[in-house]
Amino acid sequence: GNAESLAFADQSFDAYTIAFGIRNVPNIPMALKEAYRVLKPGGRFMCLEFSHMDLDFVQKIYDAYSFTVIPAVGKVVTGDGQPYRYLVESIRTFPKQQAFADLIEGAGFSRVTWRNFTGGTVAIHSGWRSTTRKSCSRTGTAGSARSPRTWNWTRPIARAAMIGEIE
Repeated sequence: GNAESLAFADQSFDAYTIAFGIRNVPNIPMALKEAYRVLKPGGRFMCLEFSHMDLDFVQKIYDAYSFTVIPAVGKVVTGDGQPYRYLVESIRTFPKQQAFADLIEGAGFSRVTWRNFTGGTVAIHSGWRSTTRKSCSRTGTAGSARSPRTWNWTRPIARAAMIGEIE
């Protein structure tokens, strides 16, 4: 399918998840608007994606490793290192956590948060489709992308299990 033009009716889903794929979408803001469109009011958007390390000096070490070791191993294993160079480049050009949160808010989502894993190597971003409004609002309220917070992991996992996302 095409994340920029989903073949689903408006307000069709309770949840929208994407993992390690949104960085390959040519028009990320359009894909986020489509995610918002297909979510029911009160629906949740979640995105797991490679991200940027918390500490700059660790990021530099990780970049050096990523741009040299990953393509070399890929070439040994598959005979072609180019796809692995593309992988690393696509990760590095993906927006940083705050910038991606701003894009999510710009698509209309509220209560946008993220959580880093492994020092920021990957992050989960989350946003909600409001139950009371349909237009985009960038209020900067507590818990928004302006002031990220961690969320209670028990409730989202239980909700995901109820709607069949996990077994």
